[in-house]
Amino acid sequence: MPPFPSSATPLHCKDTAADIREAAQLYHELLPFCPEGTYLRSIAAGENGVDHVIRGCIGLPIDASDEGIHLRRVVFELCPLGHQLRPRALHELAQAVKARFDQHGNIDDIDEDIQFRRETVFLCPEGHAHRHVYLSNLAFSLMSRFDHQGKPNDLNEAISLLEEVLRLCPVGHESRDFSLDNLGGAFNTRFKKCGDIDDITRAISLRREALTLRPPGHPRRDTTLNNLASALQTRYDKLDVSEDLNEAIDLYRESLRLTRHDDPERHVNLFNLSSVLCSRFTETQENEDVEEAITLCQESLAALSSLHPERYFSYMRLQEAYLSRYRILHDPADLSLAIENFRLGSRHPTQGFPERIIHAFNWAVTVERHVHGSALEAYSTFFELLDAHLATRSSATSRREAASSFHYARTLPVDAASCAIRCDSLRQAVELAEQGRGQQWSLASRLRTPVEDLESANPNLAHNYLALSKLVSNAAQSSSTITDRAAADRAATEYRRLTRRWEAAVAEIRDLRGFSRFLLPPLYEDLQAAARHGPVIILIASQYSCSAIIVPTSGDPHHVPLSSVALADLKILKDRFTRAIRHASRMNPTELRSDLIVLSRIIWDEIMLPIVN
Repeated sequence: MPPFPSSATPLHCKDTAADIREAAQLYHELLPFCPEGTYLRSIAAGENGVDHVIRGCIGLPIDASDEGIHLRRVVFELCPLGHQLRPRALHELAQAVKARFDQHGNIDDIDEDIQFRRETVFLCPEGHAHRHVYLSNLAFSLMSRFDHQGKPNDLNEAISLLEEVLRLCPVGHESRDFSLDNLGGAFNTRFKKCGDIDDITRAISLRREALTLRPPGHPRRDTTLNNLASALQTRYDKLDVSEDLNEAIDLYRESLRLTRHDDPERHVNLFNLSSVLCSRFTETQENEDVEEAITLCQESLAALSSLHPERYFSYMRLQEAYLSRYRILHDPADLSLAIENFRLGSRHPTQGFPERIIHAFNWAVTVERHVHGSALEAYSTFFELLDAHLATRSSATSRREAASSFHYARTLPVDAASCAIRCDSLRQAVELAEQGRGQQWSLASRLRTPVEDLESANPNLAHNYLALSKLVSNAAQSSSTITDRAAADRAATEYRRLTRRWEAAVAEIRDLRGFSRFLLPPLYEDLQAAARHGPVIILIASQYSCSAIIVPTSGDPHHVPLSSVALADLKILKDRFTRAIRHASRMNPTELRSDLIVLSRIIWDEIMLPIVN
């Protein structure tokens, strides 16, 4: 949507951002002592009083820090029901909460953001000049929650809202081009999820119409060219229509040509064009395409400061380019370069955990497919990131919700253990299996986090750790808004300084008794305590191999390969057992349970007997 129309009155030159924040806090404390209708209220309120401060706060940049969000809450509370600025103050509060969600991926933030946006829409009924803006922002937040949780109702509601926005922006309306483009984007997203051809056909049609409203010379023509190219690329990826791919490349090229070299979003055009060139290289095997794709990705990295969050996407596209060339030319150097970009993307500190977790998952899948030596590192990185992500959640419910977002990775614990077994690292196999199991069960449901345990043992260290964590997080978030290269370098230096302090705080915590593994997974020696009364048997049923690990009361674990069993066999066996148990429950006590006997014999022969032997 277009930039929100400013309702702010010109501020006096002496009004700094700090002055505005302080004034808002003072008014927030003063107004409860000034009842409606009193002389003091008439002085405090009005254009030159609290309304002036509210407008000044509205004009401040979005700040997703806890302090920034607190200020937005204060300003919102200065706008009671019926106040003309209440919708705008609520909108700004929602924007700040949404920015924090984009940085940290906490589902509580996006839920609250959507709640605020629903109230804003309610405050702006049919006929309100800005209703289409508020409807669009509610739709965008619903789509963000869909991206995070995958609930179709959110996406369908977003499409309904954007269809209403298009109705409110008829031919000739100044925002019709935005409404066409945004609705096209929503249909594009639903096509990726559901595969309905009508959705992608409509997405392309809407974006073609939007392009007609941004003819050559229009300041946002490059954006619409890019978005139309994206829709055509989506249809090519699903339906393999070469004409779509070639048109997408032409549109991306024109968009890039129209984008100024100093445009802060130029890197997006660069890695988008890189992606489609990789697709064409895979189809035609013309080396010029993949060479250009790699060059474009490297140019996008050069355009971004070292801490910019979107360097992650450049790493991701560069990995795709090297991997696509490896699949055609089979040069091991390309696979190594692809893995290095997986590594850089997964560990890029200012990108939020959800994106990096997905990247680490794709890294693990890729190295298994291509038999690369970084497999164990990929699995360990995935578990490390997921552990850190879940540990930030304040409740058992929010941890379960966060864990469920990565449902596609449920097999990773056993796949990681299988990988460690194949690498002759049995102790690590036990550690990885338990770490993954712990994240899916213990960590997702436990009532206390490691930080809460620390608060009970040493409140001062816990306070210092939490304060430093917040400073590191805020420094990472603010780095994304810096465009000046010198300022970006100073921010990077400050971030590294804060990170060193955070690491020193963690090291001090690990010196405490009982906290040596603070924020770390358990070691084999710790896990072996479960076998003090007798050996523990861990069954590893992976798509790559099936085996058992015996953890004795002391010493190294033992590996028992189950070479005659595959994961598919176990799934069939499980289904047969389920049916046999259900059938047996309806039989008379005197009847012979033949099916259960046969299945039990199979389990004994194929699984238990090798372990016993």
